[in-house]
Amino acid sequence: MTAFATTRTWSIGVALIAALASAQAQTYPVTAGQRSTAQQVAQRGIPESELAAGAPERYTVKRGDTLWGISGMYLRQPWRWPDLWGMNLASIANPHLIYPGQVLYLVRSNGYARLSTVAPGGNAGTVRLSPQTREKSLADMALPTLSPHLIEPFLAEPLIVDAGTLQRAPRIVATTDDRVLMASGDRAYARGSAEAPLLAGGDRPKRFRIFRDAVPLKDPVTGEILGYEAKYLGNASLVEGETVTELPDGSGGQRRRASPATVDVTKVKNEIRAGDRLLPAPPQQYLNYVPHAPQGPVQAAVVSIYGDASVRYATQNQVVAINKGQQDGMEIGTVLGVVSAGARMVDKTGESPETIQLPDQRNGYAMVFKVFDRVSYALITTAPRVVQVGDRLQTPQAD
Repeated sequence: MTAFATTRTWSIGVALIAALASAQAQTYPVTAGQRSTAQQVAQRGIPESELAAGAPERYTVKRGDTLWGISGMYLRQPWRWPDLWGMNLASIANPHLIYPGQVLYLVRSNGYARLSTVAPGGNAGTVRLSPQTREKSLADMALPTLSPHLIEPFLAEPLIVDAGTLQRAPRIVATTDDRVLMASGDRAYARGSAEAPLLAGGDRPKRFRIFRDAVPLKDPVTGEILGYEAKYLGNASLVEGETVTELPDGSGGQRRRASPATVDVTKVKNEIRAGDRLLPAPPQQYLNYVPHAPQGPVQAAVVSIYGDASVRYATQNQVVAINKGQQDGMEIGTVLGVVSAGARMVDKTGESPETIQLPDQRNGYAMVFKVFDRVSYALITTAPRVVQVGDRLQTPQAD
């Protein structure tokens, strides 16, 4: 690994980047542990033996690059982002302030390596930006940890609930034109319970997610139910709330007549029909993730492949649920090594057939991006082979 060398002569582009560091730090948090690691590494760099094979001596950051990708070019273990930030500590105050146009130089000395924005014997690299849009461009150009399209679609989708949450939620009761299935743009009608009708106004929710079928997630090791995963179907917005009218019942008394709430379906991922449930949508999140190893030893297992309960295999860039959550110390950004179980086979090469178990194999990495109490969701960032339910996840090992 490496550390960016300190420079007294900064280009205008680098100075502007540094000026925005404090504001960006609030958006992309850095933990005390990551800062400590970075400071230690920045003092002398890293042993050259820890560099990735073929680490480039000079690299110009491009649009579409990610911090994970750049880490992978320079480090044997791309999840060791705090160490890569250590390379960057002397020149830029926040690890996420790396922009297209910057030039990175790999400097080797006495068996150690450092990254620098200054060419050996030269000047600092310059970020060229249009003057009239410079500040906005800097804010928009900071590299994400991973390509946003890999994780953002899942931020509002997986939902772990208890057994009764969906049963208590407002339900769709009818559609316009008596349609059985709904599409984006369709209007539908929904009702809450007598105790909690679906009302509008004030600070009540206006945006909802639509779910169905809270499926139990069982720990593949213990068989215990860890929670219930509700199937995400789409989104809806509340147009008008339920109304209740008191009408004469003809005998001097009153009777209540409820009118359902009106909702518009705004997004459809899976088919939506009467009986599906509405839960308030969370605030929209655009997070950047700082990959890091867990604080201590972890032994977890893949519970399910997200998206279809019948699917048992996943590959790179797919999402899996694992049997560790917040109560187990799991955090957003935690990187785990995937270990695939060795296959069972019959050895027919001996005097008589014998069933044997092949050795387990390390099979890439997964990064946690959403955490519930006893279940977390992780993106498989690298996987040379398929990942299946029951595969283990553990603290990453040194290569």
